[in-house]
Amino acid sequence: MRLEGKVAIVTGGGSGFGEGIVAKMAAEGARVVVMDRDGAAAGRVAAVAGPAARAITGDVSQAAGFEAARDLALAAFGGLDILVNNAGVGHVPTPLDALDEATFDRIATVNMRSLYHGARVIVPHFKAQKSGAILNVASTGGVSPRPNLTWYNASKGWVITATRAMAVELAPFGIRVNAINPVAGDTPLLATFMGADTPEMRAKFLSTIPLGRFSTPADMGNAAAFLCSDEASMITGVAMEVDGGRCI
Repeated sequence: MRLEGKVAIVTGGGSGFGEGIVAKMAAEGARVVVMDRDGAAAGRVAAVAGPAARAITGDVSQAAGFEAARDLALAAFGGLDILVNNAGVGHVPTPLDALDEATFDRIATVNMRSLYHGARVIVPHFKAQKSGAILNVASTGGVSPRPNLTWYNASKGWVITATRAMAVELAPFGIRVNAINPVAGDTPLLATFMGADTPEMRAKFLSTIPLGRFSTPADMGNAAAFLCSDEASMITGVAMEVDGGRCI
């Protein structure tokens, strides 16, 4: 129960890594607002988590989504201690000079602008209470890029730099900011990154991961719960690779 008494918002909590983070945080005693653009998915995850969770339909590309999630956390649970910026999108492998502008804009909006909106809405609350933990979900792509995913890789490199800058600026206010860098996971986004979900393509991806398996939502939940807990009270500004050794 390392998160007992804590209240968290998890964006993109309706599936994939977000679902694993919600499940682990609830199991560790946190009360969680599950925010997702897919309200039905958010509701399903919250129902599984039980009374410790509430679902809300929200768009991370708009400040209003974070405002609604913050207000729900305060009204339902009486506080807010943790923000997990998990929502993200990718693109199918495409040469960097061939990706269309609409896809680029979507990547920038969801993967980058969402952190800005989250900070603008949530950081003032954390500053007022002189405590808080922010966890940004980046990617191994931001550390060790794969070809034909250049603009996705770049967005996640931005997340890592933003995490470190946020950590330095917010430390005097008692706010910690960290990131996790997942390797490819067996989630709905896997087919997007591979271009095609075939046994051959899976084998190719797995050959780059020394531990020999894809990451799972549970792996991300375990890492997130630790970094957002008081056990990690001396850890800020890290981008922890949860990658089975891929970035070695």
